[in-house]
Amino acid sequence: MEGKNSYIISSGSQSESTEPEITIYENPVYLAVKRCFDIVFSLLCIIVFTIPILFVMLLIVIDSPGASSIYTQYRVGKNGRVFKFYKLRSMVPEADQMLDSLLDQNEMEGPAFKISNDPRITRVGRVIRKTCIDELPQLWNILKGDMSFVGPRPPLPREVEQYNDFQRNRLSVVPGLTCYWQIQPNRNSLTFDKWLELDLKYIEERNVKTDLMIIFKTVGAVLNMEGV
Repeated sequence: MEGKNSYIISSGSQSESTEPEITIYENPVYLAVKRCFDIVFSLLCIIVFTIPILFVMLLIVIDSPGASSIYTQYRVGKNGRVFKFYKLRSMVPEADQMLDSLLDQNEMEGPAFKISNDPRITRVGRVIRKTCIDELPQLWNILKGDMSFVGPRPPLPREVEQYNDFQRNRLSVVPGLTCYWQIQPNRNSLTFDKWLELDLKYIEERNVKTDLMIIFKTVGAVLNMEGV
């Protein structure tokens, strides 16, 4: 465990799964190259995007007076370790408290939650989500080692509590800023099972070439404003 805010999500309450375990290969050379890339590129991006981030933070304060422009949330990383996850605020301050009243509108099967036209999203939030600008503070998570540029998106603790043993294989590697799911056309229409399938495909196939391909295609998705 790292830091006082880190802890492990228990798997004791998970239901049994009949799905086979996937094979995880840890190539030390690949992992070293991946971490070096994460450190160097995240530092470079932080330098480049500092002024744009500060400008968007000002717009958020104007749009939602009294609310913090940086939203922090706990997410689950590799092997169930929980870490503080950063985003530019795209929702109203009371968004977390409103979640229970929206669960019956969930458009995703399984533990993940997504709905179209989420009423909690602010005016500025719709723009920064569409352009994925809200994700930029996660560069700090990457620099710290909580995340990588490429890997399964980190889930919420409440989602992980609903995982079965097979689904928990998503937590076998360091989570990422982007992944196979992020570059799929109409990604938000995919089921959770398909999302899981794409994450496990990445975990089994991951290498430098795959990571660079996903990053390249993510740039295209961002330029096409395919975010939500």
